[in-house]
Amino acid sequence: MPELIPVEPFDIIIFGATGDLARSKLFPALFHRWCDGQIPHTSAIIAAAREEMSSEAYMEQAAEHALGPDPSPERQTLWAEFARHVRYMVVDARGAQDKSGGDGGWGALKAALDPDPNKARLFYLALPPSIYGAACGAIGKHGLNTPGSRIILEKPIGHDFHSARQINEAVGAVFSEDQIFRIDHYLGKETVQNLLVLRFANALFEPIWNAGGIDHVQISVAESVGAGSRASYYDLSGALRDMVQNHILQLLCLVAMEPPASLDADAVRAEKLKVLRALRPVTDQSVGTCVVRGQYKAGLIDAAAVPGYAEEIGEDSKTETYVAIRAHIDNWRWAGVPFYLRTGKRMRARRSEIIIQFKPVPHDVIQADAGALQPNRLVIRLQPDEGVKLLLMTKDPGPGGMRLRYVPLNLSYAETFEKDYPDAYERLLMAVVRGNLGLFMRRDEVEAAWRWIDRLIGAWRDGACPLLPYAAGTDGPDKASLLLSRDERDWFDADSV
Repeated sequence: MPELIPVEPFDIIIFGATGDLARSKLFPALFHRWCDGQIPHTSAIIAAAREEMSSEAYMEQAAEHALGPDPSPERQTLWAEFARHVRYMVVDARGAQDKSGGDGGWGALKAALDPDPNKARLFYLALPPSIYGAACGAIGKHGLNTPGSRIILEKPIGHDFHSARQINEAVGAVFSEDQIFRIDHYLGKETVQNLLVLRFANALFEPIWNAGGIDHVQISVAESVGAGSRASYYDLSGALRDMVQNHILQLLCLVAMEPPASLDADAVRAEKLKVLRALRPVTDQSVGTCVVRGQYKAGLIDAAAVPGYAEEIGEDSKTETYVAIRAHIDNWRWAGVPFYLRTGKRMRARRSEIIIQFKPVPHDVIQADAGALQPNRLVIRLQPDEGVKLLLMTKDPGPGGMRLRYVPLNLSYAETFEKDYPDAYERLLMAVVRGNLGLFMRRDEVEAAWRWIDRLIGAWRDGACPLLPYAAGTDGPDKASLLLSRDERDWFDADSV
């Protein structure tokens, strides 16, 4: 079994600590790494926000997410030990003065940090992107940026190319590029990392991982939940900015990139950048046939009635909760191969997966009554039930002549690996401590993705891509099927095999 290797001692300051991300993801992740002995006891964890609160009160709130409803006595003991290393501090991340004319808590924060300039010091901005520049400015103003410092930025980096560039410039004025960790938690998932190994460590796949061997690729990120508590943010963002610009385009890059010279951070990120720059722009002329937008209406999720998006947010809205795109990468490897991308809320089931469909055999030698041939498919499931399936045609054993069956060779992570492995945020936080940039986005990647997204948004603003309704609990607007049926293809349901 793999061994969990402790990291060097570090200090982490989580700004926006009273937000949902910090309490539901970051503190549980740190606690789990603490329980497994990866975090040294000489590390300091500081939760920073503007609300007046004691450390004890904050940890009581954080415990609800980290421990669950019925924790064991052993788990409670571990949490009590962990909590002794956490301190809550009142700090205004924007750098504004407090009511008494003070420095907004920055002086006290500086005094609480280890003065060793080489100790890893992590600043996690669990904040709206509009505050990133001000927060970094305050870090620089108060002299908190040391040689061992790293800054962690949550997606999205801006809401378009120009705002992303402004944020990158403001952050870059205080931190060098090798100190900046732009986080996309999908890049921390085991199955996403395994994609590199599947491609580049197996002679079976790489020779046919191109237009000669692959018919098309489908990337789906479906959610069964609605906008919920994120409604105020989501209505300004929509599915395209919230999911496609970061998660889905990053998955596309890993599927489509050329083999890097090594798995060093810049070698991998340079190849991903080439994919983004090779994406065919969506134009006014093509948007009507290669993009579908939708918004969910009232429907049923697991036999329970749920309201439509407009009802949830309390007003009519033109924000898309679903988008499907037929994309093309204009280079030699992928010439003529469509990439079908889709994401949506209130869909039939929660799932994130990549489906690589290989080309059919050139000549069918099996008699017609044995059954229809289906193409080989590689299914990479990110969530839930992480795993990899290779779907093959086989002979159904037994008497009665030749009968064909379509069956999976199944690698289930839950069944294959006995020990629990760290989740995405746990892995990414430890990668930041180690200074490993390979799981994070570079500035030029973010900006290249926004250039493509901005052009797509500009193309649909003239009404050529209307907002279509779809019932909650379905797989999106009916028109989304036309993206594939025009090419004599269909969205593939991996759960049906």
